[in-house]
Amino acid sequence: MKKVKILGIDPGLATVGFAAVQFFPTEIYNFGVFRTDAGKSLPERLSEIAADFSEICEKFEPDFLAIEDLVFVKNVTNGLAVAHARGVILQIAAARGVPIVEILPKDVKLKICGYGNAPKKQVQKMVQKLFDLENLPRPDDAADALAIAFVARKETGNFKLK
Repeated sequence: MKKVKILGIDPGLATVGFAAVQFFPTEIYNFGVFRTDAGKSLPERLSEIAADFSEICEKFEPDFLAIEDLVFVKNVTNGLAVAHARGVILQIAAARGVPIVEILPKDVKLKICGYGNAPKKQVQKMVQKLFDLENLPRPDDAADALAIAFVARKETGNFKLK
């Protein structure tokens, strides 16, 4: 298999988790979060996300963007904010010609932990094992981005997620 660079994204308005990972062979280039200031307006926060995401795309030059799909469960207001952030990220990736893989949170947890409702701590522990990390990946948004990239790696090859 050829080397594939995937940018995993756990979208949010306050915090966006990211993971820049190469697969085949596996190498983590960087992972973490970028945050927006809650005291700023929605357009200002989206602009911050756009600038941070664009910078990561320029540094990493991903072959694919893997992003968590949006699911409205309880908090519709929070879901709308996440939808705005996702929209900015998706637009930038599309404008750069980066193919996009969208994965439901339940599918990420199922593929990483074997259970679709796994708690965040369990995802962190499994990501630590899968990537052979010395420490637990923190914060959990960054661990989620690593998990998203890991699950999406199969979408980039000759086989699809099942």
